[in-house]
Amino acid sequence: MGMSDLIAEFIQEGLKESDGVLELQRSDLAQRFNCVPSQINYVMSTRFSPEHGYIVESRRGGNGYIRITRVRVERPTLLMQVINSVGDRLDLPSARAILSNLVASGALEQSVGQALLAAIGDNALRPVAREDRDRLRASIFKQVLIQQV
Repeated sequence: MGMSDLIAEFIQEGLKESDGVLELQRSDLAQRFNCVPSQINYVMSTRFSPEHGYIVESRRGGNGYIRITRVRVERPTLLMQVINSVGDRLDLPSARAILSNLVASGALEQSVGQALLAAIGDNALRPVAREDRDRLRASIFKQVLIQQV
């Protein structure tokens, strides 16, 4: 397990224990895991973003802190937020991450997530020119999610 995984797991456990809101000192967290503060910033931006269902407030400096809040929204609202955030293009790694989060949150059945991933994967889109795949992937992705709302 990598350092980012360990930090993320620690934060997730803290969120469970604190009923969805956790306040941490960036420097204390970096010291606890013997890493640089930029590693903490990386974990915050990649694992605890709004797309992952979190609000992160941060204040830098000597008394700086990070406040992480797990956002709980109704399934249709979450799906519509995802649909509206996708835009005209969607690359495969981003699609995988979004689907993983939707399945993990219970907003999407695992079988639907797997079927959608197969439908928008590079194998399924092979007949389409590479430069057009991300546009088609976004369109398919949004249409399937619309049907789930």
